[in-house]
Amino acid sequence: MRPERDAELENAVFENESFRGHDLSGLRTTGCTFRECDFTLAQVNGSEHTGSDFANSTFESANLFGARFAECRLVGASFAGATLTGLVVEGGDWSYALLRGQELTGLELQRVRLREADLSEADLTDADLRGADLTRARLHNATLAGADLRHATLDGVDLSAARISQARLDLAGAVQLARSLGAVLDLG
Repeated sequence: MRPERDAELENAVFENESFRGHDLSGLRTTGCTFRECDFTLAQVNGSEHTGSDFANSTFESANLFGARFAECRLVGASFAGATLTGLVVEGGDWSYALLRGQELTGLELQRVRLREADLSEADLTDADLRGADLTRARLHNATLAGADLRHATLDGVDLSAARISQARLDLAGAVQLARSLGAVLDLG
């Protein structure tokens, strides 16, 4: 069965497929694989995905308004120009994802793996990143005002060029911030 509006798919596999411009509103997937698929300009709004794999897929200028991804794998996925308003992310692996310049205000990203993701110039105002793995993520000119970064893994993250006023940090995050700003810490 091919993905289509309001369809339900389980354990289906698609590789190097084009869904460019398709209406996939309300699509529900469980345990599906969409490896290196093209969702450019697709309507994926209101869709729900549980345990599905979208590795290296492209969602450029796609509409993902109100879409839900629970424990999904979006490693290397590109979201350039996509509409992500109302997006719901429950865990999963978004490492190497391209989220540059995205409006992610208030997004709940607890325990999401975002290793080496490009969040440059993204607006993460009031985002909940508690327990997220941001190892070596790019946050150049990102806005993290009011974001909750407690218990987030920030190894190798340069916070010096991010706007972080009123962000919540635990001690490890504060240490990483100080190091990003060039401080030499004597924790002994």
